[in-house]
Amino acid sequence: MDIIKFKEQTRETIQLNAKIDIAFVIMNALAAIIATYGLLANSPAVVIGAMIVATLYSPILGLALSVVENDKKLLNDALKSIVLGSILVFSVAFLIGLIHQDIPITPEIMARTSPNFIDLMIALAGGAAGAYATISPRLSTSFVGVAIATALVPPLCAASILLSKGELLLAQGALLLTLTNILAIQFISSIVLWVNGFHGFSAWQDTSLLAVIKRNFVSVILLIMISGALVINFQTIVKKQLVESKVRRIITQELSHSDGMNVVKISLEEANKSWLVKIVLRAPVKPQKTVVQQLESRLADSGIQRSIEVRIRYIHIDVIDRNGDISDFGLPDLANF
Repeated sequence: MDIIKFKEQTRETIQLNAKIDIAFVIMNALAAIIATYGLLANSPAVVIGAMIVATLYSPILGLALSVVENDKKLLNDALKSIVLGSILVFSVAFLIGLIHQDIPITPEIMARTSPNFIDLMIALAGGAAGAYATISPRLSTSFVGVAIATALVPPLCAASILLSKGELLLAQGALLLTLTNILAIQFISSIVLWVNGFHGFSAWQDTSLLAVIKRNFVSVILLIMISGALVINFQTIVKKQLVESKVRRIITQELSHSDGMNVVKISLEEANKSWLVKIVLRAPVKPQKTVVQQLESRLADSGIQRSIEVRIRYIHIDVIDRNGDISDFGLPDLANF
């Protein structure tokens, strides 16, 4: 196929897909329903599968092309589709969230409430892959589109569910992730389209790289601002993970010397600029307060910057054999009882 003809056909396809029609509305509504129930059911497979029918990526690609070509009509069509499509997805998810107030917030929802620098890199790579697949006659956009839609619809649905439950701060995090993905995908798609020659259809328009970057000025500024926040958030997450790893190692080492104690769970939370360590223990004998004091002392000497408070939740265990209670031995594996 002649490359010029293919580019013209691709451009026409992008323009057509950027417009709102019945199929766009139906498919995004269905995607929102499936994705929302997937989030509520804590099912990654359902969430990913829902994106097969999502079409939010198409108007973002149209927005990217409109910036490259300085096509104001395409710009208006794409922006209208993105805004109305997002409102549609948000509204459907919000309604479902209101209906199912009894379902608690799942890990799949929480996973989309704390965006960081890694999410930005994923969005940039996904946007580049989607744009390149669209303009390449050898590649299919179906799977790439699904992957990118996964980055758009689920966080938007997560934000809507959280808002329906009154969790404003968590909803803000999910909305920030959605905005990050949209901006990153649009910006990198514009660059990919320009590099691959999609800037010569309107001879009277300035489609130089400098002009394209200028037209991306708002996106670039927003991305820079968001990137700063995401980097800070990423550093905070990494710092917490390092502290949590050290805390787990120290607690496991200290309690391994105690007969019969079995650590079920260790969690780390921030509380008033200090760390709150929560430990769940199974043991035949209730731990004394000296155990907590020793753990706090050991953690304080480990070099962790903040003060640390340890709390133990004790679960009593009785171990019984044919002769009655066993009290002179360590706690065996409960899976055998």
